[in-house]
Amino acid sequence: MKKPSVIVIIILVISTLLTITGITGCKKNKNPIKYPMGTFPDSVINIDGLNSQFDDYNSNLYLLEGIIPIIFSSNRGSSGGKFDLVQGKISFQFDQTTGAFDILGEITNDSFYSALLSKANTSGDDLGPYSLFSSADGYEYFIVASQNAGGLLDLYYLKHLPYFGSNIPDVSGPYPVKLLNSFADDAYVSFGSKEDSVYFTSNRDANFDIYFHKRPAGTALDTWFNQDFKASTKVDSVNSSYDDDKCPFVYKNIMVFASDRPGGLGGYDLYYSLFKNGKWNSPVNFGPNINSASDEYRPFLGNHSDFTNNYMVFSSNRPGGKGGFDLYFTGFNFTK
Repeated sequence: MKKPSVIVIIILVISTLLTITGITGCKKNKNPIKYPMGTFPDSVINIDGLNSQFDDYNSNLYLLEGIIPIIFSSNRGSSGGKFDLVQGKISFQFDQTTGAFDILGEITNDSFYSALLSKANTSGDDLGPYSLFSSADGYEYFIVASQNAGGLLDLYYLKHLPYFGSNIPDVSGPYPVKLLNSFADDAYVSFGSKEDSVYFTSNRDANFDIYFHKRPAGTALDTWFNQDFKASTKVDSVNSSYDDDKCPFVYKNIMVFASDRPGGLGGYDLYYSLFKNGKWNSPVNFGPNINSASDEYRPFLGNHSDFTNNYMVFSSNRPGGKGGFDLYFTGFNFTK
């Protein structure tokens, strides 16, 4: 048998090298994504771009294509005097390769929200904004607590068709929420997920407590609000005796609120209650990761489909902010 010539050997070596190189070149790069789902950090983050040296609190969020427009109360316009509603936005990024989370707050001047707030703001304090879409009549409602002629807080609503893109719908109102307004302070509305119950705060029984009122099925929201005053029911399982319980916000089966009841970390703390077996469970303090020795106020919950946990926006006058109350952001999971 003849031995292969040097030329044949060289050709075989080159062919082998080309084959190996071709196989190596076809290999896919390793997937750089280590975190397919985002996680909101459990640290408390000051939303710096929204806050001022004055009081900034009572926020209300809207979710739109990853950007979250926000409306909140601030007394910056009067240098610490009366509270007006101010608009801004929150945006956040989660790096799927490193897990790094960034958040940015910014004051905005959207033409629709400017038109809405020009009608919602009054000559007195305007607090606790809240919005929802009513499937009963196809309108969006914006509800706020404003001072009446006697200096007490009453609930008022505005309504408009949904706001999409460059479409700027007409806004009607504000109109008083006759059904809920009493001789005392009434504020901080929030609806249950089925829109069949409204929750709010009132001091009609001396201290501030959380009340609810059942809504008849299929009743248009403005028709219901325009009914004559009817007594609402205290949510006894979450209210405390002789202390203030304020600012309820209901999200699915979760209620979050502020209270200065004994046993907290100081001032007003944030608590949550879960709805199970037809009732609200005993409240749980969020603990030192969220609460401080200062006041925590008006919590607002939300979620994002690409994140594994919920987020919360709230206000606090803790040290380290810009001054007065600032808005803060944090993520969390409910474990109880």
